[in-house]
Amino acid sequence: MSISVGIIVTALTLLAGEITKLLNVDSKWIPLQNIIITILASIVCIVFNVENMSALETILTCVFATMGAGGIYDLSKLAKNKENKGV
Repeated sequence: MSISVGIIVTALTLLAGEITKLLNVDSKWIPLQNIIITILASIVCIVFNVENMSALETILTCVFATMGAGGIYDLSKLAKNKENKGV
């Protein structure tokens, strides 16, 4: 099994999410958390030359992956709120 950018972003997102839950951080800070995850994942992927991509490709992939994860999370919250309201 090879390590990919997606695995690194997923692992960092999971770790950050658990830390956020433990510390009861307000959800308004989630976008900042995603930016920090992007920076950390980009650094890890560039240093270890994951998937033989250029630095720009790696950064853009990490940006899309973390922002996509945040968007999916927001959509799941929205769907859950609609179910609770009976819409």
